Amino acid sequence: MAKLHRAAEPDVLKPLLERARLTPDSRERVMDHALALLADLRAAQTRGWVNQFLQEYRLNSSEGVALLSLAEAFLRVPDPETADLLIADKLGDADWKAHSGKSNSVLVNSATWGLMLGRALVGDEKTGALRRLISRAGEPFVRQAVGAAMKRMGEVFVMGRTIDEAMKRMKKPENKGFTASFDMLGEAARTKADAERYFQAYFEAIRAVGRDPKAGHSISVKLSALHPRYEVAQYDRCVPELTDMLAQLASESAAQSIPLTVDAEESERLDMSLDIIGSVARRPELKGWNGFGMAVQAYGKRARAVIGWADDLGRPMHVRLVKGAYWDSEIKRTQVEGLSDYPLFTRKAATDVSYLACARDMLAARNIVPAFASHNALTVATILDWAGDSRDFEFQRLHGMGEGLYERLVNEQGYHCRIYAPVGGHRDLLAYLVRRLLENGANSSFVHQLADEQLSEAELLADPVEKIAAVGGTRHPSIPLPVELFGAWKNSGGIDLAERTILAETAIAITSKPLPAAETSAPTDVRAAIDRATAAFPGWAATPLATRAAILERLADLLEENRIELMALAVKEAFKTIPDALGEVREAADFCRYYALQARTGLAPITLPGPTGERNELRMEGRGVWAAIAPWNFPLAIFLGQTAAALVAGNAVVAKPAPQTPEIARAAVRLAHQAGVPEDALVLVTGGPEVGAALTADPRIAGVAFTGSTPTAKKIAASLLEGDDRPLVPLIAETGGINAMIVDSTALPEQVVADVLTSAFRSAGQRCSALRLLLLQEEIAEGVIEMLRGAMELLILGDPADPRTDIGPVIDQAAYDKLMAYRDSAKAQWIKTVPVPANGLFVPPTMIRIDRPEDLTREWFGPILHVATWKAGQLAETVARVNAKGFGLTMGLHSRIARSAELVEAEARVGNLYINRSMIGAVVGSQPFGGEGLSGTGPKAGGPHYLHRFCAERAVSVDTTSAGGNATLLSLDEGGI
Repeated sequence: MAKLHRAAEPDVLKPLLERARLTPDSRERVMDHALALLADLRAAQTRGWVNQFLQEYRLNSSEGVALLSLAEAFLRVPDPETADLLIADKLGDADWKAHSGKSNSVLVNSATWGLMLGRALVGDEKTGALRRLISRAGEPFVRQAVGAAMKRMGEVFVMGRTIDEAMKRMKKPENKGFTASFDMLGEAARTKADAERYFQAYFEAIRAVGRDPKAGHSISVKLSALHPRYEVAQYDRCVPELTDMLAQLASESAAQSIPLTVDAEESERLDMSLDIIGSVARRPELKGWNGFGMAVQAYGKRARAVIGWADDLGRPMHVRLVKGAYWDSEIKRTQVEGLSDYPLFTRKAATDVSYLACARDMLAARNIVPAFASHNALTVATILDWAGDSRDFEFQRLHGMGEGLYERLVNEQGYHCRIYAPVGGHRDLLAYLVRRLLENGANSSFVHQLADEQLSEAELLADPVEKIAAVGGTRHPSIPLPVELFGAWKNSGGIDLAERTILAETAIAITSKPLPAAETSAPTDVRAAIDRATAAFPGWAATPLATRAAILERLADLLEENRIELMALAVKEAFKTIPDALGEVREAADFCRYYALQARTGLAPITLPGPTGERNELRMEGRGVWAAIAPWNFPLAIFLGQTAAALVAGNAVVAKPAPQTPEIARAAVRLAHQAGVPEDALVLVTGGPEVGAALTADPRIAGVAFTGSTPTAKKIAASLLEGDDRPLVPLIAETGGINAMIVDSTALPEQVVADVLTSAFRSAGQRCSALRLLLLQEEIAEGVIEMLRGAMELLILGDPADPRTDIGPVIDQAAYDKLMAYRDSAKAQWIKTVPVPANGLFVPPTMIRIDRPEDLTREWFGPILHVATWKAGQLAETVARVNAKGFGLTMGLHSRIARSAELVEAEARVGNLYINRSMIGAVVGSQPFGGEGLSGTGPKAGGPHYLHRFCAERAVSVDTTSAGGNATLLSLDEGGI
């Protein structure tokens, strides 16, 4: 099973197609039944509020997107000013009039009228009778109306705010004949307190449902809600703890005689989930209780294997088969991590095929009690045909969706259907609501297609087996393999560190590699190095551009071939964690391949226009010998990025790594020579500041690429101007910054906390782009800070070679002493700090409160986060205060207001702005990296303009008429005598 999810899609689908295929006779029966179900579904479209709502406001329309965005954020906004901005942002630009009176639903038409009123008040229209009519009511009126509408949407998709309310609602006439599987809302815990609260909510829900056992309801549990570190790297900690918690919930369910189902998670957690579920299933105290169950996602390539695994447990298992809930994030993660293939199917029809094959296996299994969760009429009809007269299974649908599909089956034909029913406060429904709507409102979903009146019944009920067979089971053409993600250049390959065995093997391999003894060059070696590079420059510059580019591509291949050795050096010499070390090698390879492509396309000679009889050409050529001075925090990626760019542009390079990390640089240079770079065209010098000073002071240096501190960059810039006879040479400098993240009250706190932890503390805060200043809107500050406190408590500091480690030591004693002295000086302002190992240069991650953004005047290069607040309505002023610091490297914004994002994009004076994501991890070619002001000179590394700064631009103009005329012109019919 372990390797199945990386297998090629056609290979995985081949046996599934045969298992899911209908015979001609059964196909006819299934179609007849599906048509009848389709008629029931379409009849329900005129009854169900949500069905009509989705029909009127589809998610491929601007109005549908606006409503979804408003629903996701509005109920968590505590202050009226931001709420008004959110309403204006989401309602102000959409065309609500086009929907007026179109629906058969009074509720939908009423909602549309309310949205029109809101548009009139908050939109750009400043005049008109409608505007004048409602202007007297003002923003509070609109806020109340929108709030009521959002709560109504919450009621549609959430069964109840409490378990008692949900159970009471299940007794209403519209739910006659159905049972429920209650899920206490909570996508994932961020803190121990979150996990404990969710556990208690599940426990109390089990007891509440147990008070009415005849109702037949059950409970669904998410493992990620029960543990804040449910990660493969934390397996040894989280799996035993989760097993114990799940066993307690299962024991209580057994005592109450109600079923308990473990919900599905992302594919990276599948093996952990199976270990936990399997362990609990084998508990002797649960023997005789037949209510334990699990969910399986059919879009996963391992789905059928998981069905077999569940059947082999040797005890009755309830299995809920679903299509899948994390498709988009699974695709993106696989691409970002550079993995070999996707763990899931890339076509909707392929998921349908997998679902049918799994369903057939479940119906034939010995120990599985099947539950089929689907809103698809063809899927339901197929299962009914295969099941024959059996009623030993159940269907399931989402609360708020699929009305009409099962009512006749349940109340007239004796089938069982369970409603998956979320329970929780409307503010808590956000992540759930958005995911459910996106799943079921997506263009490819049956619910969405059902609402499209232009689709025929034949199109709606097309056989997925035939669809997939027609394309040979191939991957969707718009979803390239991760290696092909960037098209023109090869994406670097990753390691699937979410596979426990692979992670362990990687850690062992890294630990086994020794760190070589360092060698130090004396300052006098610099002159000799420049001598060698100067002599090598003409030959290297004359090397064809295509040859230089090909050498860089060979170097990228060699980096990946020697990945473990390089990762080991990064871990042991630069104290990088295993994921960071992997990222280091991948980024270095990406630089090489990207710059090779850019050289081929951007450095070739260009013919320019001119008058007849004249040839004009612009050439990009090497300048001479470049000094490439790299930092210790990216000792391979930045070291090779600067060096590779200079080399491919035709320059010779004298490269100097930071004194803390010479060995990884030495390994990189060896590989560059092995790839074909002449040994004298790339010369390594090592040592401290005196070596760098000697290098930049030499008048033969034709340019300097430097990454490091702002003061050092200024010293280099000054040194390049010394001497009357020294040429003016370029300096490419990338320095640090007081990088700020601004968070408004529409932001999702859980997402903010995850991104703050990553941005501020990953790599021990030793990234140029790391978050230094967190600016929280006053109204949400304390809540976010409290969640951050809890999340910081879970950080693990230790040996960076240990897969469990989140944060390693800082780079050296000098950095440690400086950071600790500053931290101690601010002790009265500490919000939170965490304990660290007794031995080693570990700076405790620390959160410090400051009164104003102006109180932070310099960059502290370590795991220290400063927090200040800002007032609602002062976003522009807050951005201006950050700009005033003079740094301009990275900035972050968390907001659900598009116009706020546009404002920050227009006003922020930074090289890289990150919206609703972390602030680190710029990707070569996608997010070119570099700052302005005190944060660097540009151009941006990994971007399309970088190579040109390494070149001398030379224009050549040749007058061809001086040699007897323009023969081409003379050959034209209009010429001659």
